[in-house]
Amino acid sequence: MPPTASARMFLRAQTAADHDRVDRAFGAFDLSHRDGYRAFLLAQADALLPVEQAIDAAAPTDLLPDWPQRRRAPLLVADLVELGVAVAPMPGDGAPDLSDAAALLGAVYVLEGSRLGGSVLARGIAATLPTRFIGCATAPQRWRGLIEIMDKQIITEEQRATALAAARSVFDRFRHSASRHGRIAVVE
Repeated sequence: MPPTASARMFLRAQTAADHDRVDRAFGAFDLSHRDGYRAFLLAQADALLPVEQAIDAAAPTDLLPDWPQRRRAPLLVADLVELGVAVAPMPGDGAPDLSDAAALLGAVYVLEGSRLGGSVLARGIAATLPTRFIGCATAPQRWRGLIEIMDKQIITEEQRATALAAARSVFDRFRHSASRHGRIAVVE
């Protein structure tokens, strides 16, 4: 990838295979039935909640003032509770160290990108199931804002490597979570 490529284009190109594996993993869940949808949300929670906790711990509002509005954990927990699942705090084991701005942005890039995919998946969910989490699409101005911040903060090769490592760690967490929830084998 040429050094003049934007941070977004760099991450997009370098994580394309990771993204495809996660898409295949979560695409295997049957969202048209309550049990399949519940398993999907549990797999999402297993990955998303610890990553959002790691972002919170990194005090992201200096870099991303709108981080509180970007958080989806409360929406996910509300959907699970409505489905009869008591959500205990998820362990942060394996969540990336996001103390570096580039790492934090790499992780947020994955989470925000997952919103875009969620809008496609939402079409297959039965009308009787809660969709606070999956139906929470990215506001276009929020996505553009993230891209602008990434392009200002992820410039050097070291910053790109740090952002890439964090993004891949988040993708891996989601992929393994899908496997742990018994719907697929780990997609390699």
